[in-house]
Amino acid sequence: MRVLVRLPNWLGDTVMAVPVLRSLRAGLSPEDPVALAGPWATVLAGQGLAASGITYPRTWTGRLQTADSVGRFNPDVVLVLPNSFEAALAAWYWGGRRRIGYDTAGRGRLLTDRLPLPEPRCHQIDEYLGLLVPLGIAPATREPRLEVADGETAGAEARDLLAAAGRAGRPCVGIHLGAAFGASKVWPPERVAELCRSLDRRGLTPMLLGPPEDSAAERRVRERAEAPVPSLVGRDRPELLPALLARLDALVSGDTGVAHLAAALGTPVVTLFGPTDPRLTAPRGRATVITKSVACAPCFQARCPIDHVCMRTITGEEVAEAVLGAMGASASAATRPGGGSQRDGRAHEPRRGDV
Repeated sequence: MRVLVRLPNWLGDTVMAVPVLRSLRAGLSPEDPVALAGPWATVLAGQGLAASGITYPRTWTGRLQTADSVGRFNPDVVLVLPNSFEAALAAWYWGGRRRIGYDTAGRGRLLTDRLPLPEPRCHQIDEYLGLLVPLGIAPATREPRLEVADGETAGAEARDLLAAAGRAGRPCVGIHLGAAFGASKVWPPERVAELCRSLDRRGLTPMLLGPPEDSAAERRVRERAEAPVPSLVGRDRPELLPALLARLDALVSGDTGVAHLAAALGTPVVTLFGPTDPRLTAPRGRATVITKSVACAPCFQARCPIDHVCMRTITGEEVAEAVLGAMGASASAATRPGGGSQRDGRAHEPRRGDV
């Protein structure tokens, strides 16, 4: 049986698909080939999840150019993880004799195995695992786990970047500034600057992270931080991201794909939730969630129409304390190979605060 998995379009959702891929691989015969198609398929390379991965672009023009190469896999089954009409249409075009997905977005006729969306909605990982029911495959895990599979070149580059930007002998805490969803997920620069000061007082090195489009936020943080803040904004490209995240002692991030990837790699993560619901998309693994109980959250809006109270009321001090708890180590912890301090294996429960 040849199984093709249409992966989600976003990094975080792709990481949350890892349990369904591990369960699929465990439930199939070793002779049954599995292929992956999605914008972030390369992140899953070298994980033993599939025989091949095809970068299926997010843009329509790119998808049209790539559709035939995906179809040449000649799948017997297509597991459609995204809930979009386009994903089901692509599965039909690829010739999958069984097309398994949730019956939503008016795409029921394109699917052979139509599953009702869970009501109430559950965590994204569990919804993906629900698509295995028609194949009679039970979940093998509900927590994404990934290994750094980027080779010596990326590892050496990540190590050199951290060494050049950081402070020798101090644990390094990455702070991811942006979010593709929109400004409502972004922690205000004054709060990030407060966190940088708090981490520095505790003997930790804050390290700003993000793509080039976060350079304006980087500048605002540095203006408010009252001291130089190391930064790799614009230099942590996608190909380097796993090697870089795996070498951090902890990561602070909004509800982003970077948080999911770091947690899957075993890096302690503190995730700040505001407009979205941690019950649906919180990282699993070594992750701590900080969220505030406010009347308007979760609103799922890309931009806050009022005063962004859900994110603004999360303070730098409480995040710094959460970082120490997530690391399970003090600022004087022993240095581990690859940078930073030794990390333990404890998981951490979500925490809430009232406003």
